[in-house]
Amino acid sequence: MPHTPDQTQIVHDRMDPARAAALHATLGRPGRPPGPDEPLPPFWHMIYFWDVRPPQDLGRDGHPRTGLGLIPDLGLPQRMWAGGKLEFLAPLRLGQPAEKRSMVEDVQIKQGRSGKLGFIHLRHDIIQQGRLCVTERQDLVYKSPTPPDAGRQPPVASRQPEGCKAASFSTTLLFRYSALTMNGHRIHYDADYARGHEGYAGLVVHGPLLAQLLIHYAEEVLGPLRSFGFRATSALMVHEEAELCHQGNAFWVRGPDGRLCMEATAH
Repeated sequence: MPHTPDQTQIVHDRMDPARAAALHATLGRPGRPPGPDEPLPPFWHMIYFWDVRPPQDLGRDGHPRTGLGLIPDLGLPQRMWAGGKLEFLAPLRLGQPAEKRSMVEDVQIKQGRSGKLGFIHLRHDIIQQGRLCVTERQDLVYKSPTPPDAGRQPPVASRQPEGCKAASFSTTLLFRYSALTMNGHRIHYDADYARGHEGYAGLVVHGPLLAQLLIHYAEEVLGPLRSFGFRATSALMVHEEAELCHQGNAFWVRGPDGRLCMEATAH
């Protein structure tokens, strides 16, 4: 197992309410957006704490090159966000300074059907006014350039739902979400790159965007959340209609062909 430097990356942000208003509009949320000193909706911290790198620090995929910051260079260029776990301990307040502390908790190399895989587990602690408000664990997978589902059939969403709601996407939505989260990954806005270099059928809907929609749905069903864990299982393309489904505290994204794109548990 490779070792990574013992380091913590710290980023500060004043949690600008204007950015939250932009995400509110981008997602087509009802009512007015949250304002100064009001709570930030869960997982909206994704649009804050930017770590913007100059062009020479970016890889071919548009992400910061590995080996320059927290993420070690494993010699595996293709990046996927596999899932994560969130704990909502206290509300983050808009317009107030906050601090995000990020660290690598674990790095593993495994052999998969399509070749070598690198698993990187990150932890992010978000602190405001001396209080830990959110803890997020993020699971990343790095691999050699191969089609994303090479060697396997995507799983089927076989669970019988208690309820579902439709979800559709557009290239404009993907572009705006990429901009708000400062996500330069070209699979979300460069269709030629997504097809030609990473083997997808088109532009890919962000995993965090699917998780965000599931979190909103979970709040509608369960009320305020204490925790939310999710795992991406199959990529969803921008042209595909999807369904957000639930059974109890289990939530998932079902593709138009019945495949399971993401599964989650909310409490």
